[in-house]
Amino acid sequence: MLKEAALTSAAKPVESSYLNCIRCGLCLVACPTYREYLVETASPRGRVALARMVLEQRLDLSPNFMEQMNSCFACMACNEICPVGIRPAELALSMRHVQEQIGPATWKGPVFSGLVSHARRMEAATFPLRLYEALGIRRLTTILGLKRVLPGRLRDLEAMLPRLPQRPLRRTLPETVPASGQARYRVGFFLGCAQSLLFAEQSAATVRVLVRNGCDVITPHDVECCGMPARGYGRLDLVERLARHNIAVFERWKLDAIVCDCATCGSTLKEYGSLLASDPGWAPRAEAFRRKIRDVSEFLAEIPLRPPARRVPKRVTYHDPCHLRRGQRVWKQPRALLSGIDGLDLVELPEADWCCGSAGSQLITHYETSLKVLNRKVDNIAHTGCHVVASGCPGCRMQLHAGAQRRGLDVEVVHPVQLLDEAYGGDRGQ
Repeated sequence: MLKEAALTSAAKPVESSYLNCIRCGLCLVACPTYREYLVETASPRGRVALARMVLEQRLDLSPNFMEQMNSCFACMACNEICPVGIRPAELALSMRHVQEQIGPATWKGPVFSGLVSHARRMEAATFPLRLYEALGIRRLTTILGLKRVLPGRLRDLEAMLPRLPQRPLRRTLPETVPASGQARYRVGFFLGCAQSLLFAEQSAATVRVLVRNGCDVITPHDVECCGMPARGYGRLDLVERLARHNIAVFERWKLDAIVCDCATCGSTLKEYGSLLASDPGWAPRAEAFRRKIRDVSEFLAEIPLRPPARRVPKRVTYHDPCHLRRGQRVWKQPRALLSGIDGLDLVELPEADWCCGSAGSQLITHYETSLKVLNRKVDNIAHTGCHVVASGCPGCRMQLHAGAQRRGLDVEVVHPVQLLDEAYGGDRGQ
């Protein structure tokens, strides 16, 4: 009875998000989990039916039910294909939020509010990883073959790690970097957690490319997490707090655009407008912020781009991050950026827009399923014969790197902007 009362009072998805499903089955062919298991409960249609029964109190909000909601990759392929506008991926995320309102997990507050949303604490938490790289321990374990004795999951998690920077980029990147030559734009740069801590080379390349194309680049050091990790685990209250903080940070600067080089961060930042739409004090500010957000490839496609002078004789294929292609409707721009680099041979990846199986933390929480989806992606990469894979999402890059290592492929995984930066001459360019 207590749980029923809690469900009645909880903030829930609107009825149209689950009542309008016509059970046509189109979502089945698009869903990565259904393709692997061919089980109705592992499909978008099945999750919609389960969510409806819980919301109508015909089914308990049980651990088994939540497992189906948590196993959704939220890749949004089902959202895109549904003929009546049902958004099953959003519904699965909403049900995670419902669960947190009724029976919040005690560990999520300390993790997302106490750790993930604080840049300094994240830097301290990842210091052992940087030490592991800087002291040569990682290289030594590779040379001695010690990784082969690790359990498969731990070995794959280690393989996900890129070459780690000695210091987080937020510690070394100036808050303001002036344009090279005449300044044409004043842009903010949203430096996300993964980019600062794990992919510093990528984001340093982003700033260099922007600077070389007439941008004064402002990188506020007091931004916090975009909020997607907390949203994925149902803590919408924390996402709203982070949204208000980040909006206020960028409001201090007069900017033409706010550029992001992480597909997941960019997709989340663009949702701040709808997230705070019911808050009269923040709705106009959130909408103004949303209108300025651009993925780096999206922004570069909108401005006159300085032609790079160097050839990059590489055969490259491109993987579409779900949060970029579906979350932001950005997919032509990265390909145009790569196609404009002299000497670069861009090979279209079969099923380029299919999820790679990362979905944030699925390799940790749903290891077997994540690997099944990843293996199909790696098969397609191997089919191209390319030695470079470009993708604009840190999570995808880590997943693809782990997949390549598992398969023994000689493949480098980079952000598209790094190839453009190389064509400009990298940190030696002018």
